[in-house]
Amino acid sequence: MPHKGFYTQGLIILLRAAAPLQAIEDSLRDFNVVKRIEDSSHWTLGGPSVVVAYRPDVNGYVAVDTVDHTWPDSMGDPKADPEVFAGWSMGQFGPGTWPGGLERSCQQSWGWPDGRSIPLQHQAFVRIRSSYVFGAKDALVMPGDYDPVEELEFVTRIAAALVGLPDALCFFNPNGECVKSASQFLEALNRSAEQLPLDLWSNVRMFRFTDTKPEWILMDTVGMSQLDVSDHEACFPPDAYDPNEVAGFLRDVSLYVVEQRPVISDGDTVDGPGDTKWQGFNLDEGRVAPPREVIRWLPLDGREAPPELRPSSAQGTA
Repeated sequence: MPHKGFYTQGLIILLRAAAPLQAIEDSLRDFNVVKRIEDSSHWTLGGPSVVVAYRPDVNGYVAVDTVDHTWPDSMGDPKADPEVFAGWSMGQFGPGTWPGGLERSCQQSWGWPDGRSIPLQHQAFVRIRSSYVFGAKDALVMPGDYDPVEELEFVTRIAAALVGLPDALCFFNPNGECVKSASQFLEALNRSAEQLPLDLWSNVRMFRFTDTKPEWILMDTVGMSQLDVSDHEACFPPDAYDPNEVAGFLRDVSLYVVEQRPVISDGDTVDGPGDTKWQGFNLDEGRVAPPREVIRWLPLDGREAPPELRPSSAQGTA
């Protein structure tokens, strides 16, 4: 599974047609472009690109390349498509990317109904990737004072400069499995002066499980690993809680964990939807792809969670 290594962040602009490198460089005139690379290796590793200085004192740079190819959502196969598979395994498509991410992003595009179809019309993309090891020997993967929030904010500003390209269809965060129209993206970024734009960095999804007894709903976040924290899941009975309130709860607890960096131990409780205490449990892997660490929240309302959703250490839910 890819993780932060050679690349530490990655965002995408999906395009109707490949963008000329000059158009990309012109869009980045407010940034410090320190290098232009006309030649490209295999498209999975990098197309024609420019390099933007982020923190040059610690070899921090952002590569922006134009790729005349559709997004490889299957992420390849070691035998049938080894170049794509190798690129994915090295994190070339984002450190938290998992196969099927674009498809899931479209299926879970609740705030943008057209996001279920428009992103799939793309024929090319611009890739934005940050790194601290470009051309350096014995470089640290991340500096000692690494700040994932500051870094992701910078990469997001680069995406904002590129989402206005003539052939841009939309913004796509493969690590957070979310798609946004250009107007939605810029509106969320404008609000970021007041609050971190978590809706650009992560998605809130909803799944209804008919294989559990009784039938329950799971809502989760995906993408918080970009900020070096766990994702969150909330499990609850149908019609017992308003999904909009649960979505707000997931955003609030995500923001709290990013800003305060608390230690949430198994069994800790917080106030949640329905004026109810919700109890959290740390899990090595969530119920729905992509694989990642999550904190699962269950309401302490007297209802018994299905065994499939109940952590073995749960208290007051059995």
